Amino acid sequence: MNILEEIKEVKKEEVKKLKSEFTHSRFTDSKFYEMSRIDFAEAINIHDRLSIIAEVKKASPSKGIILENFNHLNIAESYMNKGANAVSVLTDFVFFKGEINYLNEIAEHKTIPLLRKDFIIDEYQIFEAKANGADAILLISEMLSANQINELTSAAYETDLDVLLELHSVEQIEKIDFSRNKIIGINNRDLKTFDVNLNTVNKIAEHIPTENILVAESGIKNKKDIDFIKSTRANAILVGEHFMASRNMDEELTKFIEWCKYEN
Repeated sequence: MNILEEIKEVKKEEVKKLKSEFTHSRFTDSKFYEMSRIDFAEAINIHDRLSIIAEVKKASPSKGIILENFNHLNIAESYMNKGANAVSVLTDFVFFKGEINYLNEIAEHKTIPLLRKDFIIDEYQIFEAKANGADAILLISEMLSANQINELTSAAYETDLDVLLELHSVEQIEKIDFSRNKIIGINNRDLKTFDVNLNTVNKIAEHIPTENILVAESGIKNKKDIDFIKSTRANAILVGEHFMASRNMDEELTKFIEWCKYEN
């Protein structure tokens, strides 16, 4: 069983528990549920530089705990104050030590869109995301069939959430209706081997319509990496692990924003 299959089995059990503990009306009664989203697509599609989705991430399966002195609110506030375009919040506990409460508590203070990053396999997780203040959700194509992608995308849109649809290989292309899924994440990390190759963005981007918004994810650590991503079709980068592991998160984000500017 590879890591994605293992994660999917865990998520099936989590969804069963979620459905046993929450009715749909309990989600819709949340104060966030009727609030209009902050437009995620608009926030990450700007013209003078690559946009930055900065991630609140305590741990990963490959690295373990990344930041011991972890305070999700302080991290998110720093991202928002220093100029990130959106914040990604990991809510998976078993593999990434995240919590849904992180999303809820950050949403109380949000000034930019929040992406719920988790392994979503059921519409109940989408209702939960909206109820806890998300503006967008992540869907991972490798974990879902074409029908599931379509159904979960529809559920998200009906709940007033944007969708970042992620893929890791060209084999997933045939599952995707690019006229519906406008925001595409290209993950440079192979989730089966954890190997990272930035050229994955180029390999996959050539198969994606030019009108789609592209987000380059994983393995972006320095100016050289950003210069390479700027040479691709990507509109935005998603960075978590590097910021979490840096000595001064504020300074690092400030540098990234400067590096992401296009040359005049």
